[in-house]
Amino acid sequence: MVDVRVIFGLLVTLVLAGCEQTEVSIPPSGNGTSSRELEELVRTVKTNLVFVEGGEFLMGDYGVEHGPEGLPYDADKDSKPLHRVELTSYSIEKFKVTNRVFQLYLKYNELQLRQDVAGIQYKTFSVAPNNPAHMDWYEAEKYCKWLADISDLPFALPTEAQWEYAARSRGQFLMVATYDGTYKATRVPATEHDGPRGINISTTWDREAFAKEMGWKTAGLSSLPVDKFPPNPLGLYSMSDNGLEWVNDWYDPDYYQYSPLKDPQGPDKVMFKDKLGRDTKVVRGQALANPAWGGGVNVHRTAAEPHGLLFDNDLAYLSSKTARCVVNSPKPEN
Repeated sequence: MVDVRVIFGLLVTLVLAGCEQTEVSIPPSGNGTSSRELEELVRTVKTNLVFVEGGEFLMGDYGVEHGPEGLPYDADKDSKPLHRVELTSYSIEKFKVTNRVFQLYLKYNELQLRQDVAGIQYKTFSVAPNNPAHMDWYEAEKYCKWLADISDLPFALPTEAQWEYAARSRGQFLMVATYDGTYKATRVPATEHDGPRGINISTTWDREAFAKEMGWKTAGLSSLPVDKFPPNPLGLYSMSDNGLEWVNDWYDPDYYQYSPLKDPQGPDKVMFKDKLGRDTKVVRGQALANPAWGGGVNVHRTAAEPHGLLFDNDLAYLSSKTARCVVNSPKPEN
């Protein structure tokens, strides 16, 4: 799990620095959002769905039993024990929700983009249309439900099991969600001004270069376009970096000990409080992965306060939280 001290350090740095081509008739909103815009959005979302054929897999830290090194991939106990799961087929978005799409949703529903303690830097992250949108769990859930409403498809946040099965390309023993399950970067020595660039996943220097290109001052903490690096074998992009992803489940460090075999949904109530006594949901993936030090391993689980609050007050820290939706239907939808 992510060290709170690492998160706080990053925060301080930020502060400083159509399956059957059925047409769905969508009424315009009262704020200038046209029916045509939303119909085009539904077509795009359908086109970007990846069908995931259901099946059986071993969920959790498989490193000792099935990893090439015979060692665990996770020092935490919450990714254990390794357990068998059977999933029904579903579809999942190939990209994280982008700023362009999320802000259309906000506009249509006459909602405001939330701000966080990172201030102007957070506004900066929200400008690039093809970069991931940042949101809390409740915003992510409402967004997926809105997609369901305007598309007549059963959109929802993925369960934790659906997320891991997809990140591991239908449960293969892949350490990270890249095209071959490994981290790859160029062999350029790191210097004061530059260093290795990512081949199949981002590095600090990729983010710094993008920030410079955009005129941002966020350096290595910057987000990147959702399609910046190649997808995993299933066709899904940046599941191991470029933002932690909300899933539907409440967090329980012991959940794998009693998780049901068929389509686990996570605990049906709050099971775990963080150090400040707050409820916790699960996020998967990693905010900022890097081949030099890892992160974003497919079996890692992280607990997060669902409102995106930094401390027990109104200060939100949303800059590392993203989402993608699933369609809970056993047949392809595009």
